[in-house]
Amino acid sequence: MEKIRLGIIGMGNMGTGHLQYIKDGLCPKIEVTAFADIDPQKLKRAKNMQPSAAAFSDATEMLDSGLIDSALIAVPHYGHPEYAMECFKRGIHVMLEKPAGVYTSRVGEMNAAAEKSGVKFGIMFNQRTSPLFMKAREIVKSGGIGKPKRLVWIITNWYRTQAYYDSGSWRATWNGEGGGVLLNQAPHNLDLWQWIFGMPKRIRAFCSVGKYHNIDVEDDVTIYGEYDNGATAVFITTTGEAPGTNRLEISGDLGKLVLEDGKLKRWKLLSPEREFCFTSKEGFYVPQTDYEEFSAEEPDGHPILLENFAEAILEGKELIADGREGINSLTLSNAAYLSSWTDSWTELPMNEREFEERLHKLCLKETVKKTGAEITESSESLSQRWKVRW
Repeated sequence: MEKIRLGIIGMGNMGTGHLQYIKDGLCPKIEVTAFADIDPQKLKRAKNMQPSAAAFSDATEMLDSGLIDSALIAVPHYGHPEYAMECFKRGIHVMLEKPAGVYTSRVGEMNAAAEKSGVKFGIMFNQRTSPLFMKAREIVKSGGIGKPKRLVWIITNWYRTQAYYDSGSWRATWNGEGGGVLLNQAPHNLDLWQWIFGMPKRIRAFCSVGKYHNIDVEDDVTIYGEYDNGATAVFITTTGEAPGTNRLEISGDLGKLVLEDGKLKRWKLLSPEREFCFTSKEGFYVPQTDYEEFSAEEPDGHPILLENFAEAILEGKELIADGREGINSLTLSNAAYLSSWTDSWTELPMNEREFEERLHKLCLKETVKKTGAEITESSESLSQRWKVRW
């Protein structure tokens, strides 16, 4: 087999964007042979883009058609584990859009089903392809900053207007999306937080609901995390601040990393800070450092992950983003919600049942009515919309 036969479930913005990548020849090992959507207009648009592919109004019919051996799932968040598990039952490989789901217990079931099936399972964490994030991870994981002390991420350049939220009935709702900025925009950053720095032992979070928009979910968040080794993390994000900032700072006892404005800056201490602190005879002397700086073009991560998915199926290559790792960033957002709802610390692993019960109550109480506003889509490509924003 020279190409995988891909079926796309969900032909909205994301599904259509991925189809365009493949049509443009950016994923030579993939052929789209089918797609499915419940909206006839979206199916018609997809059929115009790819006349040779079969169109289905029922995704299950597509999965049973024999026309595909792999599927890309790009539906609203609650449907991610459901469709993935239907694929696993049939031995169909899965590439999942982020986030992995809405609540961790269901994603845990999905991961177990993936493990049992033996198929390839990837998730669309395209920002893992950024050379700067990759370099930062390499430095941290290899001990290049020594014992980790602190991560601080200000990621406030996910700005969205009220028209954006009004444009879809599922957007920014507990029933349709399962959350706000933490479930829609920030999963990439939550994934990178844990991918580079690891998972904390507990979370204290403040999630402000409808602070800047007429929505029932959070649009402004501050999270504080603590680690077993004494390290801490602060994560700040919002869709209501302009101009926004994307600044990631990671410090340890051997130096510091700063990622901002498309550059990775590194300060490397000539001796460990803890050693210097207790051996120096000077009261105000600061440890000396070496400095280096890295810059790189940000790649188009989506087609890279799609082609990597195909190569994993065809050639056995390692996945850049294994789908089972999606539970980590979702754990961070679930824990943040629970902490905010209970006004207390959330220990990891968290109480999944309490989280689900509280989420269910919020779904029942949802009040904001959408106007069905039409929004003007810019000519910005999918890769530009979801790439690393400096």
